[in-house]
Formats: sequence, structure tokens, C-alpha cells
Amino acid sequence: MMSDLFSPFTLPSGGVIKNRLVKAAMEENLATVEQLPGEALFNLYDAWSDGGVGLIITGNVMIDHLAMTGPGGVALEKDSHLEPFKKLAKLSKKNDTKIWMQINHPGRQVFKKMGGKVLSPSDVALDMGKHSGMFAKPSPMTESEIQDVIERFVTTAKRAEEAGFDGVEIHAAHGYLIAQFLSPLTNKREDKWGGSLENRARLLLEVVKQVRSSCNAGFAVAVKLNSADFQRGGFDVDDAEQVVRMLEPLGVDMVELSGGSYEAPAMQGKSGDERTLAREAYFLEFAERIAKNTSLPIMTTGGIRKFDVAANVLASGVALVGMASALAMMPDLPNRWKTNAAQEGVIPAVTWKDKTLSGLANMAIVKRQLRRIGAGEAPKLNSSPLWTLITDQIRAAKLTKRYRKQYQNEVV
Repeated sequence: MMSDLFSPFTLPSGGVIKNRLVKAAMEENLATVEQLPGEALFNLYDAWSDGGVGLIITGNVMIDHLAMTGPGGVALEKDSHLEPFKKLAKLSKKNDTKIWMQINHPGRQVFKKMGGKVLSPSDVALDMGKHSGMFAKPSPMTESEIQDVIERFVTTAKRAEEAGFDGVEIHAAHGYLIAQFLSPLTNKREDKWGGSLENRARLLLEVVKQVRSSCNAGFAVAVKLNSADFQRGGFDVDDAEQVVRMLEPLGVDMVELSGGSYEAPAMQGKSGDERTLAREAYFLEFAERIAKNTSLPIMTTGGIRKFDVAANVLASGVALVGMASALAMMPDLPNRWKTNAAQEGVIPAVTWKDKTLSGLANMAIVKRQLRRIGAGEAPKLNSSPLWTLITDQIRAAKLTKRYRKQYQNEVV
């Protein structure tokens, strides 16, 4: 099992990842005021590169500075200063580690306080119960807005390649814009972008086609896809399996399977439709099924923190093992496994009755550790959920104020 996890993997485009362990994306909120990588992110990615993973997938990099998942996020556009991205790529590629940039548009999942663009295929607002007011109601996208988004994905991918990244991962999961097009719960359109699954998948397929054709053949192009929305009537595993088949002829190097959205945070182990998720490797059942029916390499992410679980993922036919929160708490976990397979990672598990606040607290604990690593400090494994959430909300408010001041003539 040790040799399997630490064996190299060759991608369809020819790139070689030194082992099967991948640092999956996490929200960091550590960018500079100009939405660029700075010292905090340099230190953080330096730690992951030293920690033993074969591939690092960045946190969300947004294709539009007016459509952000949160304050303190990174954006890469046609006029962005490229030197900080070059430095981030160079630091991350130490020790023969590969780095891919996750590129994304949040669609309707933009906090109301942020302002900016709140787009979606249809005008379906987020249903967060008593917390729904945190988000604005989206506007249905026009044809020109859809084309603009496609062009922005291509621009960001090309600039990532120019900066020295080894590939990009197009985010089509977790309820963000492309996932909103895929889901019948949020896509009520009656034109070529809605209705049948083929139409709902059109945005994803167009983005993949144009990114692939605009970048060099050896530059990796991956997709992050929900195995299911985990909401009744939403995008489900049968849909995911069909979309993966649609991606097969398009030069995709890997599909990462996750699940959920802000409304049903399955990526934190919480289902919105009463389906029970595994305690670790939440989506392995779905990933195993899809891996058996596709020629594309599959990766799954979600709650993996034990060597035996990671080995079981590979044994099921899944090619790559994604880890996120465990690498915020212990960035050198892969190296520790080389000498002690019994070493367990740590993942925060806040179980408050209010699922929205519980999810925010889990995210706050993870982001607190990312900030500590970015500041050159060791993670704190016993953080108070309540205190961490309060301080995170205060910090987010300050960053939101900074963002709105920076773009005061553009956000509303």
C-alpha cells in the first residue's frame, strides 16, 4: 500500500505526478489588497511543497475581480500583475511537486456585503433558511455575459500557464457558477444553455474546449465536478457519470469528484437530502462507480485523513487522493506517512445544531490554520470553534471593507 500511494502517475497530457497524494483546494482569503498572492500565500505553499504531496491545487482563483467567493481572495485577469503568480508557482514546484491553479466564478454564491456581480443561469436565490439574507438574488445571465465568462476562463488559464503553473482545474462543483448551470434546481433556462443535461453541461464543455485549445498540449486541464448536489431534484450521480463521458473526448487530464454546495455542504460531510455520507472519503462510493465507467483519471476529495483510507481510495480504482482540511492542520502529513502509516491527520468537526453556522465555524478553523502557516507559525489543533468563528467574521468584515474601498466605483 505504501508503494501504491507514493508511486508516480502519468497524466493523459504526459505530465508525471510524483505520487498519488494531492493537496486539494481550500478557501484561503490571504491575498493582498490587489487580490494577488503575497508573503502569506508564499509561506503557505512553500510548506505544502515541502510536505510531500505530489500535486498542489490552489485555492479558488477567480476569473473576475467583481465576482468573488469572499474577501481576501485571489483573482487573475488579463491585466493582473503576473510576477506574484510566477513566484507562487516557483515556490510550489520545489521537490518535483506540480501545481495547478483552480479557476472559478462563484455565480450566485457571492456574499451580499461584497457587492459586485451576482450572476446565475436563472433568478433562483440561495435558500439558506434564516441566513438567506447573506446573499443577493442573482440576475439571469444574458448571452453576452455567458460569452464573457467563457473568455475569462480562457484568459485566466492562459495567464496561469504563462506564470509557470503546470495546469488548471476548472471548478464545476460546490454550487458555483458552472455547477449552477449543471443543476436543474438553479438552471431553469429554456434556451441552448438549459433544459436537457446536454444543454446544462454546455457551459462546462465550452470552457473546457476553449481552455484546452488555447493552452499548450502538455498543460494539464482538469475539472472539479459534483458527484451529486445532495439536494432532492438536483444534479445527481447519474448526471455526473454522463458529464464525465462528455468530457472524455476533450483532452481532460483528470476529474475531481466532490459534492454539495453552500445550501447542502456535503464537502464538509453534511448531506442536504438525508443521504448518509461516509465518515471519511465522503464521495468514494460515487467516485468508484464513475471510475469504473470512464477512461479519464478520477480523483476524490472529502474528509480523508488516514493512510489506510487513502490506500483504500486507490484500491477502489480511483487514481488520485485529494486531501484538504487535513493538510491545513498538518501540512507535512504525506511525509509523516512515509515513516509512520499510523499517523492520523486532524479535521475539525463542529456539530452545532445550526448547520450554516456549523459549516462557517469549520471553515473558520481551517482558515485560521492557513493564516498561522502563512505567518510562519505551527497550526493550532485545538482551536475554539466559537472564538474562531467570531474572529473570522471580524476579519472578514475588515477585508470586505478593504475590498469595497479598493473597487468603490465598481461594486454596488
